[in-house]
Amino acid sequence: MEKSLIHKSMKPRQRSVQRLSCSVQNYDWGKIGPDSEVARLYASNSGSEIEPEKPYAEFWMGTHDSGPSFLIHQDLNGMSMSLKDWVSANSNELLGHKVVQKWGSDLPFLFKVLSVRKALSIQAHPDKDLAKVLHKFMPSAYKDDNHKPEMALAITHFQALCGFITLEELKGVLDNVPEIVQVVGSEVANQVFDTTNADGEDKVKSVMRLIFTQLMSATKEIVTTATTKLKNRLHMENQLTEKEQLVLELERQYPDDVGVMSAFFLNYVKLNPGEALYLGANEPHAYMFGDCVECMATSDNVVRAGLTPKHRDVKTLCSMLTYKQGCPEILKGVALNSYVTRYLPPFDEFEVDRCHLLQGESVEFPAVQGPSIFVVTFGEGIIYTSNFTGDINITQGEVLFVPADTEISITSASELHIYRAGVNSMFFQVP
Repeated sequence: MEKSLIHKSMKPRQRSVQRLSCSVQNYDWGKIGPDSEVARLYASNSGSEIEPEKPYAEFWMGTHDSGPSFLIHQDLNGMSMSLKDWVSANSNELLGHKVVQKWGSDLPFLFKVLSVRKALSIQAHPDKDLAKVLHKFMPSAYKDDNHKPEMALAITHFQALCGFITLEELKGVLDNVPEIVQVVGSEVANQVFDTTNADGEDKVKSVMRLIFTQLMSATKEIVTTATTKLKNRLHMENQLTEKEQLVLELERQYPDDVGVMSAFFLNYVKLNPGEALYLGANEPHAYMFGDCVECMATSDNVVRAGLTPKHRDVKTLCSMLTYKQGCPEILKGVALNSYVTRYLPPFDEFEVDRCHLLQGESVEFPAVQGPSIFVVTFGEGIIYTSNFTGDINITQGEVLFVPADTEISITSASELHIYRAGVNSMFFQVP
């Protein structure tokens, strides 16, 4: 009843740009207090004070129920409508016909900023079919039935584990990390050594699945014994590889956790600011450290199996992974003009633009057939839109929803950093 009354009493202009009040997630792995980019953005966006001892992990911009955004516009009673309710009530005007036809009356993407202080869980996101099953049978753990392909675009230097190393690299790991052989057993390890790429992709994936499942399914007692031996051995080494240094850091963060050893199975990826990494369904990954802009399909489904105090679902994770091998593709983006770089992952739901302006410079974002969300991460400026009478002053922490078919121009009053999320441009080019 209350939502209905809010809906009828509020009359935000249907085709206008709207300022948004957005949500924060204070997960334990987030950067602490003012060290967190997320904390600074959320404080500016909400007008709240930063709590100096509190972790600020994720800043959510979108319609997902786990972290909804609200229109700043208020009715006479001072109440705000959620972005989800407004979009749902005006979907054709705000989202565009083609978006509604494909995804219905909701945003197809969720936009975030992340500030990572310590490793996130070893995880993967289910495809659509698996997401429906998981949501049906375990709705408390899997809160929606959508898939969650995603992309991380580095704001600062950013570190992640992503995808499996090659078969030859895995053999090197087994040669050099005897503690893993201790956990999985010599019989399983020998199957890896006896396999070559000439045996075919299916065989290689089967062996990778076998050894990874054996590792992740090991008992707590076996894992504790092996990680203790691993830690003690590495501390005695004169020179460590980057991966070994990372493993010791993970052990400090998550003592006696199987995820510490699983890091040896995954590619260690380092992104420079302006580089991006995309992650399809059923691909293992874990963010290690840094700040990034993240965009994904509208979902919060995560299957975890290590480096986390949260619910673990080892059986589901090990059965769902693709077991593709090799380093993931790093996106450097395509320059649209002198100021804007676009990142196009192979997913219809989203793309991300990175815009950096020096003081006094201007740039235009042409009208597109779908909705956009803009977030200002640094500086201040002015936005003028084709569907708004007057200028919009913007500053750090400002988040704006821009309806479909809305042209905007931006002029900076200082150095200005803005990121835009929208539906993938390639989607609109398909007849």
